[in-house]
Amino acid sequence: MATLCRPAIAVPEHVITREQTLELARELHADHPQLGLALRLISNTGVQTRHLVQPIEDTLRHPGFTTRNALYEAEAKARVPEAALRALAYADLTPRDIDMIVYVSCTGFMMPSMTAWLINTMGFRQETRQLPIAQLGCAAGGAALNRAHDFCTAYPQANVLILCCEFCSLCYQPTDLLVGNLLSNGLFGDAIAAAVVRGQGGRGVRLDHNGSHLVPDTEDWISYAVRDTGFHFMLDKRVPGTMADLAPALRELTELCDWDISGLAFYIVHAGGPRILDDLCTHLKVPQFMVRYSRATLTERGNIASAVIFDALERFFVDGGAGHGAQGLIAGFGPGITAEITLGSWNPAGGLDHVPAHRLTTLPRQSARA
Repeated sequence: MATLCRPAIAVPEHVITREQTLELARELHADHPQLGLALRLISNTGVQTRHLVQPIEDTLRHPGFTTRNALYEAEAKARVPEAALRALAYADLTPRDIDMIVYVSCTGFMMPSMTAWLINTMGFRQETRQLPIAQLGCAAGGAALNRAHDFCTAYPQANVLILCCEFCSLCYQPTDLLVGNLLSNGLFGDAIAAAVVRGQGGRGVRLDHNGSHLVPDTEDWISYAVRDTGFHFMLDKRVPGTMADLAPALRELTELCDWDISGLAFYIVHAGGPRILDDLCTHLKVPQFMVRYSRATLTERGNIASAVIFDALERFFVDGGAGHGAQGLIAGFGPGITAEITLGSWNPAGGLDHVPAHRLTTLPRQSARA
């Protein structure tokens, strides 16, 4: 049965605090008619620090979409490999043991995908499958995990490397002055996450079930407007209340598996904002303490899009996980409105680790050419 091993997280070296964010908002938008509301919303995000791929003075400049996307590509190539190698080490594997790479990002664009560059650069086999995911936003981390689970279910000896590269600061648009955009400027941060799903062996979260849910008629609640200056983030004021629609979907999946959603041992969920976490606990009837890893990610990193669930998972791993066999929930939320849901059990001991990795991970020759 597939196992999600410990994730590796990398954040850029440039840091901005909440106080600095508020001061910048006062300076840049002194004449904004809703400045007071924007400042209150930013103050209430719970975000204390965020990491940025550029110094703040460069982040605030917009040199054009061409330059920004070139920076995205350069920074991704400079930063992703180290996180990938750490995740592989946590899983006791090498690049040649990987059968599929899932690369997730909604903050820059490359074609061929970053996966092609990684295969050519890092020693992955030429037969390695490539699955780029670009349009699921913050839900994409959960989607990547679920597609990795599906792949390892189809090919029980396979291994999948998941990579999330989100440089949200490269989507800053100085001309977007709606309150929702000002809030976003104080909420999102930059980060890279990497994690391995092993079809056999490994220690971590054994993946038991997964599912997806789309809330009808919410396509325009979270979206991008693609313009000459790049990606313009559009956020509807109804988004913070989406747990009323998503919590029943989480409950339904657990009930189908005869699990009690209010009595799980761990909850790793997308920390899009404090109300998302507060409402989740209310609707699922679980104590706020149970989402402490997601809240810590929000506090220390901000909303880091698809990388959120892996940052929270890494904190869970570092904290020792849970009891053997303890059941838990992993969920990513994003545009659509979409939920990607995973149910798993903590497996600290692993299994089959004594078998050489290459014997566990080589797919049949005919399937490798598919």
